[in-house]
Amino acid sequence: MTGLLGLLKLFCIFFYVGLFAIGGGLVAATFMKQILVERYALLTQEKFYSMLAISESTPGPIGINLATYCGTELYGPVGGVITTIGEVLPSLIIIMLVSKFFTGLQKKPLVQAAFDGVRPATSGLVLVAALGSILVALLNIQLFKQTGVLLDLLKIRSLIFYAIALVLLLCFKKIHPVFVVLLGAIFGVCFL
Repeated sequence: MTGLLGLLKLFCIFFYVGLFAIGGGLVAATFMKQILVERYALLTQEKFYSMLAISESTPGPIGINLATYCGTELYGPVGGVITTIGEVLPSLIIIMLVSKFFTGLQKKPLVQAAFDGVRPATSGLVLVAALGSILVALLNIQLFKQTGVLLDLLKIRSLIFYAIALVLLLCFKKIHPVFVVLLGAIFGVCFL
């Protein structure tokens, strides 16, 4: 993807993600991974999950942070603005439409049934994003596929840090999770 046509395609991709990612940022991340990594190979899986980790640790909505990061990575600041607008615009349109009509519709059985169907689907998409992050962060899936050796599968340093972070959060209740996130960032820069 190059030039204006590439930016338009990027806008359409993120408009699609924003339109169908009901359930929050991790659902949007699942869609982004499917499109940007698996379908178009614009980002590697490891790069995408690194971007997701940074997006989760920065203030603001994860989906919008990730969209901005992806756009900036692919097309610089202009790409970041385009992807952010593409991600947010469907929600703005839907909110404006729903706010006009929702009070009359919320008690209708069909609307309630639709929401009942969306909840489990959303939970599944969040689970897929979480499992994907864990597999890439703690297990070296790519290396395992190439060598077939079980010992190459584990990312020992990441597993050790994960265990330390878990102990810190569970045993020392007064430690704020932000400090563990900062420790993770320092660990990633220094040891990975």
